[in-house]
Amino acid sequence: MRLLSWNVNGLRSAVRRGATDVLTSPRYSVVLLQEARVEGVPEFLTGVHAYLNPAERKGYSGVLSLSRSEPESVIHGIGDRRLDREGRVTTLEFPDVFVVNAYFVNAQRGLSRLADKLEFDRAVARWTRRLRKSKPVIVGGDFNVAHEDRDIARPESNRGHAGFTPQERRWFSTFLGSGFVDAFRLFVSEGGHYTWWTYRYGARARNIGWRIDYFVVSSELRSRVRRAAILDQVPGSDHAPIELEIADRARRGRSASPSSHAGPEAVAGAPGER
Repeated sequence: MRLLSWNVNGLRSAVRRGATDVLTSPRYSVVLLQEARVEGVPEFLTGVHAYLNPAERKGYSGVLSLSRSEPESVIHGIGDRRLDREGRVTTLEFPDVFVVNAYFVNAQRGLSRLADKLEFDRAVARWTRRLRKSKPVIVGGDFNVAHEDRDIARPESNRGHAGFTPQERRWFSTFLGSGFVDAFRLFVSEGGHYTWWTYRYGARARNIGWRIDYFVVSSELRSRVRRAAILDQVPGSDHAPIELEIADRARRGRSASPSSHAGPEAVAGAPGER
């Protein structure tokens, strides 16, 4: 199973900037998009099962999950009505794994949404813990936090700011400690590898960035991880897409017509306020 996760920062905008080839590539069996900001699935996404979980507020947030085989089930949200209004999570169930598409809350400048972020973090931890009682879990998405100093180009000047607060970083450490693995760190230990750059100051060309997009897998999948990479040369967004390859032991999912399933309902250079 090859998976792609990408915060497209507006799907229509990403397509105008050249993202179509990646989004429609037959290389990927599952594509997870965050911050889609659309009310419907674009017509060019043909030949895949598409599951959109939009925010109630138009033009805001929203995750879109694409799969070449039909999942056994699709769940929109994590069962908390207040948190689910922003369209931040969709879970696809396959024969031997759950794949969670997650767009985490941004704490925002002045930390005005830090409490919301931490509440969402805890809710995701509870949700994945529940899923793991049935089968292993993959979480892909924009976590809106740089976990360690090596995950940010300028840690000293960003300490305590949105996406790099002690509380957010501590939660991520606790989440990993509960039985999850940062897949990228199975292959790359050094810093200097980022997934988000501000559009200002020539940050991307200078590689002044943050690693805030992750594939995290439950520990029982660790031995099946074959590849985890950042595709930092792909155009289309201020985020780079990230890639994960998992050795597939399961039978293929069913193939049918695409359908939707309902479920439970600053410092310059800091990640955008979304």
